[in-house]
Amino acid sequence: MAPRENNNVRTLLALAFRVDMSEREVLELLRENARYSTADIARMTDLDAEEVEAVIDELESAGVVRGYQPVVDWDKLEDERVRAEVELNVRLDRETGYADIAERLARFPQVTALRLVSGDYDFDMEVEGDSIREVSQFISEKVAPVPEITQTVTHYVMTSYKENGIELGDGDDDDRLSFSP
Repeated sequence: MAPRENNNVRTLLALAFRVDMSEREVLELLRENARYSTADIARMTDLDAEEVEAVIDELESAGVVRGYQPVVDWDKLEDERVRAEVELNVRLDRETGYADIAERLARFPQVTALRLVSGDYDFDMEVEGDSIREVSQFISEKVAPVPEITQTVTHYVMTSYKENGIELGDGDDDDRLSFSP
C-alpha cells in the first residue's frame, strides 16, 4: 500500500472510531439523563451541538434509541401501581419459536418488559396493573392459557430501591442511629 493510501485508511479508521465513540458517549449521556440538551451534551463531549443532534437523529433513525421515558418512584405517589416479575417456562414445537411467543406476549399493554433469559426459566416478564387482582387476573386469564406456556411464577414487587440505574427513596443514605460513647 502506498504511503498516501495508508494515511487515508488511517484517517478513515480514526474517523469511524471517533463516530463510534461519539455515539457511545451520546448514548451514555442520554441514559444518564435523557433531558440533557444538545448543548449540554456538546459541552460534555468533543462534539458541537450540530454533531450531537446528527448523532441523536442517526441513533433514532437506526432504531437504537427507541424512546425516552421517566424513571418513576411509584412509592412517592398516592396512586400506586402494582408491579410483578413473572417467570415463564415454555415448550417449543416445530412451528413455534421463542420469538413467536415473545411477539404474542409483548402486545399486551400490561407487559412493560419481556426478556428471554438463561437459567431455570425461559422468559422474564415485567407486568404492571392497578391492583394485585388485576395483575393476577391478567396472568391467569391471558398469559397462562397461552398453549406453549407450561408454568408461571409471579413475584410481586414490594419496594424498588433502584430503577434503570437511578436510586430511589428519600435520599437519606444513612438510616443508622448515631451512637456516641
